[in-house]
Amino acid sequence: MCPSLPRAAEALGPLSFSWVDDHLLLSNDAGRWALLPRDDGRALLQGRLPADHPRRGELAAKGFLRAHLDIEDLAARTARKRSALARGTHLHIVVVTLRCDHACRYCHASRAPMGAHEHDMDVDTARRVVDLVFQSRSPALTLEFQGGEPLANPEVVRFIVEYARQLNRSHGKELSFSLVSNLSLMASSYLDWLVAPDIALCTSIDGPADLHDHHRLLAGGDSSFARAVGWIHRFREAYAERGYDPGLFRVEALMTTTRASLSRADDIVDAYVELGLPALYLRPLNPYGFAAAAWNRIGYEVNEYLDFYFTALDAVLRRNREGVDLREHTASVYLSKLLTPDDPGHLDLRSPCGAGIGQLAYAPDGRVYTCDEGRMLGRTGDDTFALGTVVSERWRDLVGHPTVRTMLVASTLESLPECRECAFRPFCGVCPVHTWAEQRDLFGQRRLSTRCELQRGQLTGILRRLRDDADGSTERFFRRWTVNRQRADAPACAT
Repeated sequence: MCPSLPRAAEALGPLSFSWVDDHLLLSNDAGRWALLPRDDGRALLQGRLPADHPRRGELAAKGFLRAHLDIEDLAARTARKRSALARGTHLHIVVVTLRCDHACRYCHASRAPMGAHEHDMDVDTARRVVDLVFQSRSPALTLEFQGGEPLANPEVVRFIVEYARQLNRSHGKELSFSLVSNLSLMASSYLDWLVAPDIALCTSIDGPADLHDHHRLLAGGDSSFARAVGWIHRFREAYAERGYDPGLFRVEALMTTTRASLSRADDIVDAYVELGLPALYLRPLNPYGFAAAAWNRIGYEVNEYLDFYFTALDAVLRRNREGVDLREHTASVYLSKLLTPDDPGHLDLRSPCGAGIGQLAYAPDGRVYTCDEGRMLGRTGDDTFALGTVVSERWRDLVGHPTVRTMLVASTLESLPECRECAFRPFCGVCPVHTWAEQRDLFGQRRLSTRCELQRGQLTGILRRLRDDADGSTERFFRRWTVNRQRADAPACAT
């Protein structure tokens, strides 16, 4: 994937390089990067870059020239970029039920019928989950409720929130909650305990009403879009009634892309602008759950998704130039890596990935998985990523499980063939669950990975926009999207 380094380039510092169109991309472990025009790039690799070249100072400062290496600075920046790895298991995805009143065309969760109460988590299991969560050494904990539709089992959601707050009086952790809901089962009585500074909500908005309702079929034939939008407005009113800062609106949304979405990028952006949502989280389909079985009807090639993605991204940028405050979430993660000294530690875009060491997922029956993607595969009968149960396993046995250890090795890019020398490595990540689902191999081959193709495509497109930014306006907007420029509290859909 990357050309070999000529012997003549011995004056260079430790780096990786790849070609991006007619430019050479350089990067290093500290997350420093540079794009050089083809002739300058070739001159650098061949040891012929003139001593008075106008970019020599930049290349030296970024650690690309061996004679000017500042080892302490590179080490400090590398440690800062990797600081999330020392945080501990902070994200805990609690699936309180598999029941759902939607029949989404792309469902990843493998839902259960609304009458199947045997798929609910009971209070005893919920208590055990929370007790286990508080054994994590992470100073910050987020309990994220998923399903099914978690509000099909609201009593257990509320129990977990109240019990976790109770335990935290003695633990003193930075505790937060995130409810991932389609909002169709929301009730006014729930606002009393859901509208709180430590609870964020994430719903799904797949675009304008016709597209959203085409994707997300609500039992009884009612409009899923109308139901979700109505509650978004109601929550906004409730925050205002309680005097919360409007800038801390705690409801965000994500969208899932099917074949029907590909020609609707502008419409999707317009829908988010009209709803006043702070972020658009564009997501491709994943090969899990019902989406895998329906791929021939709703799927697409990676290049088709990339065309859609960048049409939408450019539409968001146009709206930014018109004064609209909106960002695209996936780009914000990449841009935080590219434009700041920090790394947001996004669990799917880091090395190693967050499985076990950054997140765990808990099924309604108390089974524990490396991550939510692993749990989704478990629903299809593949328990490769199951670690045990909240009843029978100790914390150290779960996070030290051989499967977790294998996942760490399989997602450490620095040790993977084709990844370790790639210039995109400091900015992307590997998901072994995705690789397993796609190739039946935890390590897989990068050149066969659609996820690798997608990430390289997204990063290449973002770099092109930075490269061609003659007046610096695109970078100014992009910097507003970076995680360290956003509000301190994590958005609901950022996990």
